[in-house]
Order: sequence, then C-alpha cells, then structure tokens
Amino acid sequence: MFKMIGKRLKDQRGLTLVELLAVVVILGIIAAIAVPSIGNIMAKSKYDAAKADAVQLLSAGKLFIAANGTPSVSTGYSNGDTDTDKKFKEYIEITDANLSAWTVTITPDGKITIDATSKHQAKGEVSGTKFVGDLNKVNSQQFDKHSNS
Repeated sequence: MFKMIGKRLKDQRGLTLVELLAVVVILGIIAAIAVPSIGNIMAKSKYDAAKADAVQLLSAGKLFIAANGTPSVSTGYSNGDTDTDKKFKEYIEITDANLSAWTVTITPDGKITIDATSKHQAKGEVSGTKFVGDLNKVNSQQFDKHSNS
C-alpha cells in the first residue's frame, strides 16, 4: 500500500500551465480592484490631515481671543514671520506639512475665519484643496472621492 502511495506521489510534477495562468489572472483581477481603492484611501487621508490642521487653526483663534481679547480691527494671522504672526503661532502645534498657506482672520466681534490651502493636490487641480470660512463651514466640507493625489 505504501508503495502505491509513494509511486503516485512520485508522479506528481507540479502546476500545469493552465493552472498557473488561472492563478495569474485571479491575482490580476484582485490587483485591479485593490489598487484604485488604496490610492483613494491615501488621498482621503491627506485631505483629512489638512482639514484637521485647518480646524486646529480655528481652535487656536479661540484660544488667542481668550488670552488676548478681540482685536480692535480685523486682524489676519498667517504662516508668515511678522511679530503678530509669531504671537498667534504660540497657540498652534501644527507644522506646515499639510497646509501650504493659511490666514486666520479675527474680527472685533470675535468672528474667526480661515483661508487655507492644502499642499496635496487632487487629480486635475492646479493647487491644493481650499478651506475657507468659519468652523462650521470647514467641518461641513467633504472629500471629493473622485479625486486622487
């Protein structure tokens, strides 16, 4: 009995060309489905990081008002190097990794708005995504799932 099993195992030669081709086709189908999904996930994570930085800048504006009061005239704070920008930057912990340019404007009535541009460009865009407005407007902005970084 062991001789028969041994002889049968000895005659096995591996995969046929058809079996190998079937495996390659299946792997190709899986890759065709997975690669665009992964690319979209990466683009959305870059968008979410930039949006989180924009929201953090708006929150820093609230902290700035709490510590310094509202300005007597509308004042814009940006990622520049002026003395007022440096004073505002004490309230933020972000780097310029996700936003290429930003300006936070605080009005005498305490309204805080932002105008920021993401460093990450979506497919077909000349520049990155813009985040403009107050906290509610920025929070309601949605990722365009058809774009790809």
